[in-house]
Amino acid sequence: MPDTDGQPHWLTDEEQQAWRATVQLSQLLLRQLDRDLIPHGLNGRDYEILVELSEAPEHRLRMTDLADATSQSRSRLSHQITRMEKRSLVRRDGCEGDKRGTFAVLTKAGFETIERVALHHVENVRRHYIDRLTPQQMEEIRSTLQPIVDYLRKIRDRD
Repeated sequence: MPDTDGQPHWLTDEEQQAWRATVQLSQLLLRQLDRDLIPHGLNGRDYEILVELSEAPEHRLRMTDLADATSQSRSRLSHQITRMEKRSLVRRDGCEGDKRGTFAVLTKAGFETIERVALHHVENVRRHYIDRLTPQQMEEIRSTLQPIVDYLRKIRDRD
């Protein structure tokens, strides 16, 4: 975006370093957590969906709500759910009164999987992220990033 004088508003060296560290942290951490889930037959998207469904009332969410909760497009989520259905982790149910609406529902096997894997995942999140920070740093990260998350969700929801 150009400055008021029409010139590009380039990032300063400090801004560039902060931006790149944010991107690299996100990519490296998610890649490592994905690798840690492989022995359990899951990937990060599988795990995220299982968590959302395990915490939802009746272990079910409308596909549109699940897509929003996991920050996935409806199309990508649909393909992901299809792959998870083949492994009996979830199933789809129709919505009464809404022929186009569909629920994603956690199956018994999906619930057993999340129960079995959750402790391992939390240990890995702790080992790769939480334990690397002081409580003060954790609060600074939360207070710094939450307004950006809120802003991005707000503009996503406008679309």
